[in-house]
Amino acid sequence: MQEGSLCAQHCLNNLLQGEYFSPVELSSIAHQLDEEERMRMAEGGVQTEEYRTFLQQPSGNMDDSGFFSIQVISNALGVWGLEIILFNSREYQQLQINPIHEKAFICNYKEHWFTVRKLGQQWFNLNSLLTGPELISDTYLALFLAQLQQEGYSIFVIRGNLPDCEADQILRIMRVEQQQRPKLIGEDEAQRLSVPQVSDTTLPGDEAPLDEDEEELRKALALSRQHMEVEDEEADLRRAIQLSMQGGVDPRSPGAVVTASSSHESGSMEKETLSAEELRRRRQAYFDRQQQNASNTTGEEKDSGTKPNQ
Repeated sequence: MQEGSLCAQHCLNNLLQGEYFSPVELSSIAHQLDEEERMRMAEGGVQTEEYRTFLQQPSGNMDDSGFFSIQVISNALGVWGLEIILFNSREYQQLQINPIHEKAFICNYKEHWFTVRKLGQQWFNLNSLLTGPELISDTYLALFLAQLQQEGYSIFVIRGNLPDCEADQILRIMRVEQQQRPKLIGEDEAQRLSVPQVSDTTLPGDEAPLDEDEEELRKALALSRQHMEVEDEEADLRRAIQLSMQGGVDPRSPGAVVTASSSHESGSMEKETLSAEELRRRRQAYFDRQQQNASNTTGEEKDSGTKPNQ
């Protein structure tokens, strides 16, 4: 379960890849919108029946569960110079833009919000109800959005320049593969309770060996997740792109690895962060090894080609 219905907060922070908005800040925006609506209603007279009825109604911009309206989200994104456009509006559809050329989408159904964003050259479903990011191929993205619309979701296109984030920078130089889709949070536990005898043991021969340098890069991307056992290659992938879903340090601090929040981390979970300098050092070490290996291979080929016949 998420903290209340704070999925709008998680959606924004996953979109921006950092802890940029708190419930208090979003509540402040909602109260400001409420006051603006009240002032407009008061222009017709504070003694009118319409005005008195308006005052008795609850806020349409937030509620006690932590829900925030699209107006709150739009105003919050406006702080970063970002705009939202309704995906199925006539204005947007006339542009005939392929979704893969966009940067991000936010999706809403009833009181649930989540982000679909491009990191590097790949698309990810950053739904905070999932155990990890879900990789979406370019060819599947349009179908995925169409399925959401059929299920009743409203989809909004994000326009503007998103703030820089470490996840995007790293995923520009490496691509990830996903062998198994993430599940809903709590789904594994429900399955274990229903089938307690099923074993999760993985045979040694079934594990694909990982290159030492690749493992270093994946570890550089990983953030700790409490009570999670990393046993197989799929789990390594989730850790590699975990910074797309887990909380990190204050994005305003120098050299910080900026990540986004997830409902999976509510409570007092300890978080591990790596400095930007450490990430750059590991990436440079990776490239140096790759260059050294290439030089060694070229040298061996030259030696074999000039070796005299015996």
